[in-house]
Amino acid sequence: MAQHCPECGFANADGANYCQRCGAFMAVPDGAGGVDSTATYRISEAGEFEELPVEQVASRGAVLVIRAGGGRAGEAFPLERPRLTVGRRPDSDVFLDDVTVSRDHAVVVKRGEHYYLDDCGSLNGTYVNRRRIDSQRLNDGDELQIGKYKLAFLGH
Repeated sequence: MAQHCPECGFANADGANYCQRCGAFMAVPDGAGGVDSTATYRISEAGEFEELPVEQVASRGAVLVIRAGGGRAGEAFPLERPRLTVGRRPDSDVFLDDVTVSRDHAVVVKRGEHYYLDDCGSLNGTYVNRRRIDSQRLNDGDELQIGKYKLAFLGH
């Protein structure tokens, strides 16, 4: 049985947590007890996609995972350094190729034990859990939106 997205109405596979079309969060029906089913991948030295269990990636520390946008759902960006740049600039740590993303859109910064998402004065804004932010402390499971891309923050 299909589960319809509350945002765009798309018929998703039963038990989906996020819409396959628009990336919106799909509320789990009462008593259904949903499980996060995000798949992640990396590109091997041969240029092939290698699927990795999200638990394996997140067990090494905090990570950003693209949930939707640009045909890149599942791509993971481990937060291995204290600063990660996000933008349309090709040399950004997280390169998001979309005209609504500024060249230097946002930055993820570790301050103490926590990660923060800071907007870098972008024209179209940076969103955490559907709220426009200037700077926001990130919590495990937060949904980030930058342009057409929706990302999840998985952290400790």
